Amino acid sequence: MIRLSRLILVFAALSLVLFLGPALLSQQFGPNPLLRNGDLFDLLTPLVLIPLYWLLFQIRRDLTPNQREMVAFLILAALWVMGHGMHLAANSISHLMDEMKHSDAYMLTHFYDETLSHYLWHAGMVGLSALLLYRQWRNPFPGSAPTTRLNVTAGLIYGAMFFGVIVEGGTTPLGIPFAVLVSLFGLAAGRRHWKTQPLLLFFLVSALLSLGLFAAWAIYWGGLPQFSELGIIK
Repeated sequence: MIRLSRLILVFAALSLVLFLGPALLSQQFGPNPLLRNGDLFDLLTPLVLIPLYWLLFQIRRDLTPNQREMVAFLILAALWVMGHGMHLAANSISHLMDEMKHSDAYMLTHFYDETLSHYLWHAGMVGLSALLLYRQWRNPFPGSAPTTRLNVTAGLIYGAMFFGVIVEGGTTPLGIPFAVLVSLFGLAAGRRHWKTQPLLLFFLVSALLSLGLFAAWAIYWGGLPQFSELGIIK
C-alpha cells in the first residue's frame, strides 16, 4: 500500500507539471520558430503519464487484471492518447492562423483544437480514473497503513490540476458530473474503506477540491470561462 500511495503522489505531481508546463512555455523554439517550447515539452505527456496509469491500474504487483479490464484500459488509453495528439497538433497549428480566423481551415483547426480533441482526451482521462476506482474497489488492501497523508496531498495536487484542465478545456459538462459522482460514491459507499483503498481516497479528495474550485470560479466570474479567454494564459 505504501508503494501505491507513493506512486499516486508521483502521478499527481507529474500530471500537474505536464499539464501546466506547455501553457507556461510559450516561447518559440530556436531551431524551428514555427514550434513553441511548450509543444515539444507536451510530447512527454503521454510517454510519462500512460505508463503511470498502467502502474496504478495494476494496484499491486501480484494482481493481474483480467481480460475485460485489460481491453477497457487499452481502449481508454488509446482515447486519451488520440485526444492528446490531436490537441497538440491542432493547437500548434492554430497559433499560426491568427490572421485567418474567418477561413474554413481555421474553423476546422479550431474545432479539432478546442472541441473534439478536448472531449476525447478528457473522456479518456475520466474513463481511466473510473477504471482505477473500479479496480481498487474490487481489490482493497487487507489492512490499513499510515499513508493517508500521502493520498490526501496527492488528491489536493490532482484536484487543482483537474479543475484547471477541465476549465481550460471547456469540458465542464464532462468533468463536473464525474467529480460529483466520485464525491457521492466516496462519501457514501466508500467512507469506511479510505484506509484500505488509497486510490479511492485520492480521487475523493481531488473530486471534492475540484468541485470547490469550480463553484468558486463560477461565483467569481459568473460562469466558467477558460483561462485563455481571460488572458491568464496564451
